[in-house]
Amino acid sequence: MKIASWNINSVRARAGIVARLLDEEQPDVLCLQETKATDDVFPGGLFAERGYVHHELNGQKMHHGVAILSRVPLTDPGRHDWQDNGEARHVGAMLPGGVRLENVYIPAGGDVPDRTLNPKFGQKLDFLERMTRWSEGLRQPTLIVGDFNVAPLECDVWSHKALLDVVSHTPIEVETLARLQAAHEWVDLGRRFIPAPERNFTWWSYRAQDWAASDRGRRLDHMWASPSLAPQAVAHRVLEPVRGWERPSDHVPLLVELEL
Repeated sequence: MKIASWNINSVRARAGIVARLLDEEQPDVLCLQETKATDDVFPGGLFAERGYVHHELNGQKMHHGVAILSRVPLTDPGRHDWQDNGEARHVGAMLPGGVRLENVYIPAGGDVPDRTLNPKFGQKLDFLERMTRWSEGLRQPTLIVGDFNVAPLECDVWSHKALLDVVSHTPIEVETLARLQAAHEWVDLGRRFIPAPERNFTWWSYRAQDWAASDRGRRLDHMWASPSLAPQAVAHRVLEPVRGWERPSDHVPLLVELEL
C-alpha cells in the first residue's frame, strides 16, 4: 500500500498539481493538510474521477483543514480536537488490514517562541502534549502523518545555529516532540530511510527568490509508525522536485510504501 502526505496550502488553488501527483505517483491513499476548504466545497470530483472514491474530510473555511482520499475502503473515522478550540487539524480512519491512519496538521506556533508573549506558541506546545497523552494509550498499529511544524534534529534545518531561536526548531519544541515520540516509541520513517545527518528537507519558504539555489529548507513534515508497523514499511521518499512545479505549495509530498 502506497500512502502519500502533503501540506497542500489550499487544495482548490493547487488542484492542478494535486492531479499531477496522483497521475504520476498513483498512491493508494493521499493525506492532505491545510486544505483551506469546508467539506461542502472540497473538490471531491477531482479525486473520484481518478478512483479515490473514499473520502474522510475535516474542513474549515480559509484556514487549516485535513483530508484523507483513498482508493481503498476507509472505516471507523475519527477526529481529535488536540487544539481544544474546534480547529480542523486532524482526521483519522482505519485502513484494510487493521492499520490506523492518522492525518494531523500541528499549529505553526506564531513567530515568538514564548508562550507568555505569544499565545499561539503555547497552543502549539499544548497541542503536542495532548497528542502525547493520546499516544500513551495507543494499542493498535498506527501510521501518523502530516505537517508537524517541528524540525527536530540539527540536520533537519539548513542552519542549526541560525534557527535555534526560530519557531519550529527551538529546544522546547524539540523536547516536546521527543516526549510525544517516546510516548508510543514512534519510529520516524523519514530518518529510518534517510539516516541522519543526510540532508532531508520538506519545506522551503516562499520568501526565497530561488528556493533551490538558497536551499534554506527544514524537515517539518513527518511519517511516524508504531513499533509493530514500522518493519512493514519498505520504502519512503521525499518528492523534492514538486517544490518546483507550477504554483507550488511551500511543502513537498512524502510517500511511504507498506507491505500489509
